[in-house]
Amino acid sequence: MKVFISTDIEGITGLVGWSQCEGPGEGYDWPFARRMYTHDVNAAIRGARAGGASEVVVKDSHGSCRNLLIDELEPGTTLISGIGAGQNGMMEGIDASYGASMLVGYHAMAGTPEAVMEHALAGGLHRCWINGVEAGEILASAGVAGAFGVPMVLVTSDVAGCKEAIAAIPGVETYAVKEGIGKFMGSLEHPSETGKGIEAAAKRAVERAKAIKPLVIEGPVTWRIEFHTVNEVDLCCLLPGVNRVNGYTVEFTSPTFLEAHTLAYAVFNMSIRGRASDR
Repeated sequence: MKVFISTDIEGITGLVGWSQCEGPGEGYDWPFARRMYTHDVNAAIRGARAGGASEVVVKDSHGSCRNLLIDELEPGTTLISGIGAGQNGMMEGIDASYGASMLVGYHAMAGTPEAVMEHALAGGLHRCWINGVEAGEILASAGVAGAFGVPMVLVTSDVAGCKEAIAAIPGVETYAVKEGIGKFMGSLEHPSETGKGIEAAAKRAVERAKAIKPLVIEGPVTWRIEFHTVNEVDLCCLLPGVNRVNGYTVEFTSPTFLEAHTLAYAVFNMSIRGRASDR
């Protein structure tokens, strides 16, 4: 069985603030974050293989997507890294040949209390809805996997992110590496424990993969995205099919989930221009 692992950093062992999660960082923090990121992903790889995975592909999906230490990843792992191409965002590289998918280091959606570094799908977004359901990166990524018929079998995050995953994905395995006290404060499990916990959860998840149904979001699919500034919306509405709802909000509808998700990422990228254009 091929296993696809999409990764993010906010839900990784030992991290509680964005100053830790972006290079070059302040001395110790950024190298530490990269080590912990690689630590959690390696635990998931080992567990997936113990559960029967014959091939594991990892997608680095945080920021520049050049964060994981490839020379320290478990041997035999394929890494998808970098930005600027592709249509499936944080799930770039997945297709129908995979038997299972996982999300490692993901975070809760924007507005979730007691959730470490909660936010929407991109930094400038305030909130998102998919077919009227408020959504974050967990639901969106599970929807991409489901569009290819691939079940989402494991999510690692903080306690709040794991609760979000359980509510969105029936049967999913989860493992919480920390519990949020506030957005930038948490109770952290030791890396020696999270490594064992993630590995065991990944093994169970792959063993149960055939019992977990893919999350299929039927079309047509409508996304509504709320931004922080009017200027972001001004620019996003230049994209064909994207309509303004109010000063801060856009909406668009596509025939399928994958088409809607691809347009959403074009909207996210356009919004970055909107945030930068006043400088």
